[in-house]
Amino acid sequence: MSRIGNLYGPDATFLGVPAADPDDRASWEQAQAVIVGAPFDGGTSYRSGCRFGPQAMRITDYLPHDGSRPSLALGVDPLTELGVVDIGDVEMPSGDTELSLTRLEAQVAELAAANIIPIILGGDHTIALPDVTGIARHVGFGRVSVIHFDAHADTADMQFGSLYGHGTPMRRLIESGACRGDRFLQIGLRGYWPEDDTLQWMADQGMRSFEMSEIVARGLDAVLDEAFAIATDDCDAVFLSVDVDVVDPGSAPGTGTPEPGGLTSRQLLDAVRRIAMELPLAGMDVVEVAPPYDHAEITAFLGNRVVLEALGGIAWRRAKAAGRAVRDPASPLLQR
Repeated sequence: MSRIGNLYGPDATFLGVPAADPDDRASWEQAQAVIVGAPFDGGTSYRSGCRFGPQAMRITDYLPHDGSRPSLALGVDPLTELGVVDIGDVEMPSGDTELSLTRLEAQVAELAAANIIPIILGGDHTIALPDVTGIARHVGFGRVSVIHFDAHADTADMQFGSLYGHGTPMRRLIESGACRGDRFLQIGLRGYWPEDDTLQWMADQGMRSFEMSEIVARGLDAVLDEAFAIATDDCDAVFLSVDVDVVDPGSAPGTGTPEPGGLTSRQLLDAVRRIAMELPLAGMDVVEVAPPYDHAEITAFLGNRVVLEALGGIAWRRAKAAGRAVRDPASPLLQR
């Protein structure tokens, strides 16, 4: 499918990185990471509007859209060093869920097969199903672990009588074998769902869920240490899925199913950076940014920065592996 830019609104790339055409392999095959828009919100169960999330995350910034963002903390410029390009949105009609998911999976799988890290901008969390499956088609079914930041487990069996929706993708992924239940890590769960039957199914799969109460008691760093050990045990790659509602709605109001009592934006950004610096990240998505419910672009800014922190961590990890001097984020000094 040729480049369509932004499905909803004028064409714009992520912070001004070069545009690429998904049909023109030469325009993206040299990139180490590629931005993909997934403007689908046909799977929402409450407030829709996150089909406009990719556009918001691409353009929300107070700095020039010049395709360059040097990281103060890491001493790298991930957009330039990784050669990031933006292939625009996948055409995903909200009225045809299965067609939308099939198209997205094919795009993610094509990029993964070229050893490129897809950075998918959602869209609702239904898209995690094709995102992780596309990576697994390259890495191998059962060989990719998932680290999932969310207020909600998204492990329902059905949603409004359908197998597909933003409350079901994690169950579909485990049932299909794309990823193992005992290598599925959920961070930030809270609130009043799921019910006992779904919790029992999750336990039967060996899923590890870190609820907010545990994070408060142990500290986020200790939780990440445990999650990293599980994610890298007998798996070859990690997929990171970030639902912005993992953050307290005071810091991320623009989302469809807000749940009070979440992480701070600082905690999420630090965690995402650490994941990208320490783990073999093969892909990521940022989902559930719903601009119609945002205020002063708070949530769009956060989604944008989540992407930048991940790209910065990837660039830092690769620079260090290549023997370049890199910066310790806890110190202004360059380290080798």
